[in-house]
Amino acid sequence: MASGRPVHAVTGDEAFGEHRNLLFSVAYRVLGSAADAEDAVQDTWVKWSAADRSQVADPKAYLVRIVTNLALDRLRAAKARRETYVGPWLPEPILTDAAEDAAAEESVSLALLVLLEALSPLERAVFVLREAFAFTYGEIAEAVDRSEETVRQAAHRARNHVRARRPRFHVNRARQREVTETFFAAATGGDINTLMTLLAPDVTLWTDGGGKVRQAMRPVVGADAVARWVAATGTRPYQGILPAEMTVELTDLNGAPGLVFSGDGRVIATLTLDLDENGRVVTLHNVANPDKLHAVATRTVHRLGSRR
Repeated sequence: MASGRPVHAVTGDEAFGEHRNLLFSVAYRVLGSAADAEDAVQDTWVKWSAADRSQVADPKAYLVRIVTNLALDRLRAAKARRETYVGPWLPEPILTDAAEDAAAEESVSLALLVLLEALSPLERAVFVLREAFAFTYGEIAEAVDRSEETVRQAAHRARNHVRARRPRFHVNRARQREVTETFFAAATGGDINTLMTLLAPDVTLWTDGGGKVRQAMRPVVGADAVARWVAATGTRPYQGILPAEMTVELTDLNGAPGLVFSGDGRVIATLTLDLDENGRVVTLHNVANPDKLHAVATRTVHRLGSRR
């Protein structure tokens, strides 16, 4: 029986707004760049606005298909640029919500995004949609316009690559925060002895200046070399800013506690630490390329829930 009340039909604007966060989350994981992900989301809106939505039975699936293919196009173009990048290339860091679950945190960590760089664009998109968002193989096949068998093979290759290189343990958040705080105190004090106790013997430091600011052009490897590099940078001017003139904030970066360095009215770098099963630092990711710090500088916190 009719109630006499008008039925509210979901508009195109409302459907897009409802799924916008999901679209960014997919695009960011595929691209490793917040700026490119935002562009992909905006291009998705343009295509969505022009589409005959009366023929769209599932707006969410339709939108995910658009943004995935746009992200794939951008990733293919970016692959060539990254081959000629000055120094190590690291993903663009973002501020995240500390309330996210462990799966969401891991799926957006800089360590994982770096691993995904070695995959083909198709493998990366399939891995993201399957592992981070739990889409079925059939749904992914439709999204990337491939056969289900091709998608299953791509997922298998991607999982094997990641599992062979990713630690099989979850670091306690409290421990991560404690080590990050202790590391920063030792670094700013030039305390090499304390730094050595925090670092794993085979620790690696990756720094990304993109040729825009002075950074290590190759990975710094080994506890002694990393400790000395960190201690030196913690006691001398950085980008013309004295340590005493910097502000450092401990905040949530890519799903884990990290450090944001600011000075002269701008964000100048971020630093995140990856720990091994013994709670020692095994990898450091230091991003200082100004082009990659806009997402952090805008103070936008991204919610990146990983399961549907």
